[in-house]
Amino acid sequence: MPVVNVVNLEGKPVGEVELAEAVFGAEVNQHLLHAAVRWQLAAGRAGTHKVKTRGEVKGAGRKLWRQKGTGRARMGSIRSPLWRHGGTVHGPAPRDYSYRLPRKMVVGALCSALSAKLAEGRLTVVEGWALDTHKSKSLRQILDRIEEGSRTALLVAEGENRNLELASRNLDGVKLSHPTELGAYDVLRHERLVLSKQAALQLGASLGPKPETGGGVR
Repeated sequence: MPVVNVVNLEGKPVGEVELAEAVFGAEVNQHLLHAAVRWQLAAGRAGTHKVKTRGEVKGAGRKLWRQKGTGRARMGSIRSPLWRHGGTVHGPAPRDYSYRLPRKMVVGALCSALSAKLAEGRLTVVEGWALDTHKSKSLRQILDRIEEGSRTALLVAEGENRNLELASRNLDGVKLSHPTELGAYDVLRHERLVLSKQAALQLGASLGPKPETGGGVR
């Protein structure tokens, strides 16, 4: 099992923690990472693009001139797509871009992302997020001590922590997430991943293989 140091908010080591091998020591699967990133980005698209067809643009429905005898091309409506301010043909319409990705792929991609961060030395485990204040300046000073110069950081904490939530939301490049809401894309797009010790253990328990339960009727 991977063993990493646990640091306090001063950046000083206070112990060690064993991380789940299946979650933090897995083989990095680039295909799963690509699929999970595309899936998460697609789900975040608004899909509100819209153009007006000839039935929706402004204009009367009368025939502009008679069919024959004018020497001009026949024309039935001023709302025709051939005319300026007419309708648009085959334009975009509101749609939902999200699609379903099997849970095994989602979990596998997250394990690959977590393992890659640990292998690159960009994963930090802190003892806890017990902040004395909700000020962003105080949290910025803490992150400067434990981030080692990283520009962006993903903080993962279990439970409700009002001070951490308020302090992190005004920091550029810093995002706070719960272990149950963590995604591969969020892990990959931040330079450093900072987990609380309890969050790291929770991820290992929830994403790792479940113990088999026997007990069939004979």
